[in-house]
Amino acid sequence: MLAPAQFWIGITVLGLTLSSILVRPFGIPEWAAALGGGVLMVVAGVVTPADAVRSISGSWNLFGFFLGLMAISCFADDAGVFEAITRQLAVLAHGSGRRLYFLTFAAGSLVTAFLSNDATALILTPVVLTLVTRLRLPVMPFMFACTFVADSASFLLPVSNPVNLVVLSATPEGLGGFFVHLFPAAAVVVAMNWALFDLLFRRELAQSYQSDLAETFVPSNRRHFRLTVIVLCAVGPAYIGASAFSIPVSLVALAGGALLATGSAIFRRSPLRLLREGVNPQVFGFVAGMLVLVDGLTRLGIANRAADLLIGLAGRGTPCGYLAAAFGAAAGANLVNNLPMAMILTAVITHASALSDHMRQGLSYATILGSDLGPNLTTIGSLATMLWLLLVRRRGFEVSVREYVKLGALFVPPALAVGALLIWTTM
Repeated sequence: MLAPAQFWIGITVLGLTLSSILVRPFGIPEWAAALGGGVLMVVAGVVTPADAVRSISGSWNLFGFFLGLMAISCFADDAGVFEAITRQLAVLAHGSGRRLYFLTFAAGSLVTAFLSNDATALILTPVVLTLVTRLRLPVMPFMFACTFVADSASFLLPVSNPVNLVVLSATPEGLGGFFVHLFPAAAVVVAMNWALFDLLFRRELAQSYQSDLAETFVPSNRRHFRLTVIVLCAVGPAYIGASAFSIPVSLVALAGGALLATGSAIFRRSPLRLLREGVNPQVFGFVAGMLVLVDGLTRLGIANRAADLLIGLAGRGTPCGYLAAAFGAAAGANLVNNLPMAMILTAVITHASALSDHMRQGLSYATILGSDLGPNLTTIGSLATMLWLLLVRRRGFEVSVREYVKLGALFVPPALAVGALLIWTTM
């Protein structure tokens, strides 16, 4: 039982940390705010050092997945895999801008499904940008496609978004349950996304291009390229197999990264240099700090109070609980980022002891939906979206935040509602 002083100090630390993540005062980065908040929770005695270590070490699968995923992405990019994909799309589109747009959504969905939304937003984006510039097609419709599909398709598989692993670690059901309850919603949402953007950008996409501008891709090292493609093709089914047999997916990601690092060392250049360029250690600090903060949230009793509200909405088995979880996660994602919001809601659902296991699982799926899809509403909903924004601007293209929010407002609310109702109907 916390003393009154500890309770109010914990509430203050939680509020200041979430506010700092949102507004970044004095230029404090999100990872520093989260990590600092976690340390303060321990200093204040809200979370004991032992419990903090237990929370962080217990999430080794998430940390390992992040590391393996970033390694796979940077090695695949260095081998030219993403550039080869976009060149092939241009050939398949036969000079049609509209057909190329559809294929961009399809490719983005596949990359997201097996390599996560971060790979689509941060690695596929620059090669698509280079391609459409060469083809003299309007850039921004394709740029919006890359960032929106990165989130829209990020609940096709458990590994499509690290947020999925956070939620599923608390309420595991296996790959079969994920496919039954989330895959249909993801497929419908991606189709809705493409159809809406195809309609909104129909004039820009009506342009055609000369097929001879879509040059055939020639890798700088064919053996390295072939090895990378083989490993990537093996990683996808391995992810699915690991999820089906409840094997930690981090082991697959780390093994894939290790194989690609070996190939890079043999055929190209030092893998350590590539890892320094492609692995962002700040992500680990952000996640570690948020894990301790969420532990503090539970000990302050906030999770239990929120759980009571959720029980009132979901207890009768109506869609209200699913809609509340999805829209709540989406709103929170655009306030404090989707990863901490998913952690908070997962803690709330876990502590809702009056809910049946069946209902708890359904609300977890709705939380994944809102946490994955919600960041499409604004440019601050996820780290991947914020980095995408910086990437496009650094390439000399001005992104109107107003236009982004307008697109998000047209797409996200109806997509969330449809997705939540589909999840409810499958439970």
